[in-house]
Order: sequence, then structure tokens, then C-alpha cells
Amino acid sequence: MTLLPTELLDRSHSLPLKPAPVQLDGRFVRLTPLAPHHAPALFAHANGAPIELAERTHPAYDADDLIWRYLFSGPFANAVAFERYIDETIAGADRLALCVIEQESSLPVGVVNLMSNAPAHLRIELGGIWYSPIVQRTQANLESTYLMLGHCFGLGYRRVEWKCDSRNERSRRAALRMGFTFEGIQEQHMIVKGQSRDTAWFRMLDHEWPVVRARQEVMLYGRG
Repeated sequence: MTLLPTELLDRSHSLPLKPAPVQLDGRFVRLTPLAPHHAPALFAHANGAPIELAERTHPAYDADDLIWRYLFSGPFANAVAFERYIDETIAGADRLALCVIEQESSLPVGVVNLMSNAPAHLRIELGGIWYSPIVQRTQANLESTYLMLGHCFGLGYRRVEWKCDSRNERSRRAALRMGFTFEGIQEQHMIVKGQSRDTAWFRMLDHEWPVVRARQEVMLYGRG
């Protein structure tokens, strides 16, 4: 059995359990560390009420169906419960929570996380991801993922994971579209909201990222 390079092993001992705060800037979105002051604007985008954003509107909707059904939390009965969720998300010991800011409006439109961090194994997950219905089916999800993947592999992680409830077809399609590889279903993996959850596992490895990055840039910006 061959030992891994010393530089790689040193990196596995130096990365923190809680990823360091960072701002990631893209053309369509920027990701900035989630903070309590983001809660009111985010709640307005996640509670089922009609949404207004930079002269665009979205009618009232089922928040459970469009956002929360397959996540560990939500929907939330009121702003106080939502603020508690934001505080708990920020406080996660092995995660960096990021607020998704739409560049056009400079307003919060979602939350993403670098989470389930295992620096000793150079492995991290993109998860706890949700977006306002008004930016779903836009470039927001793809560019947020592009920015996070570039950051993770730039830090020296070898493996980035994407996991979701096996019933979440939208998340599974998104993972494949963005270049993740499906690894299988882990049955009876969790109990979430009183239900048994089978989890679909996807991953991307460091040596796969250059090809995926080029493909994502064509999808985002029309260049190879």
C-alpha cells in the first residue's frame, strides 16, 4: 500500500473543521457568510407568500412543495421559528453556511452550505441548499454550485459530495446535470420529519473537476 504524498497528508491535518468564512462572487450570484440580518429577507422568500424582487413577481405558493419537503427543517410557522433555524445553521460546528445574494437585485434569495466537513479525509458536502421560487430554474443553483466546487477543490479537498432524499427527483437531476456521479442509494439512512429516508449519494473527485468546470462554464457563460 502506497502512502499519499506528504503535502496532501499535511493538508488533511491543517484544514479546520468549520470552514473559514469566504465570499464567492459570480456573474449571477454572490455567496456571503450567512448572518442573522439575512433572516427577514430570506423568510419573505420562503414562507409561501407572494414574492416581489426587482420588478419581478411570483404568486403565492406551497412552501413545503417548492422548498422544504426534503430538507431537515421547515416549513416555518413564523419569522421567529425561521430565525432560530438561521441561527442554528450558522452555528453548525462542521459547516459554513452561505447566503445566496442575487447580483441583479443585491437581495438574498437562498441558502447553501459547505457541510458534513471531514478535513482529515479531505471530504466535504454541498448541502442544505434551497432557493426562492423566483430564482428557481435560473442560473442561481448552477453558479452557486460552480463557485462552491471551485472553492473546495482550491482548498485541496479530494472529494465533494451531494446527498439528497432518494425521492427528490429535482435534486437528483440537478446533481447529474452539474457533473456529479451517482454512487447509489443508502437505504434507511436517516429518520427525517418522522419518515424513513433513503439517501441518494453523488460525488465529484478532484481530478474530475477541470473537465466539469469547463462544461459548467459553457452552461453558465457560453464559453469553453
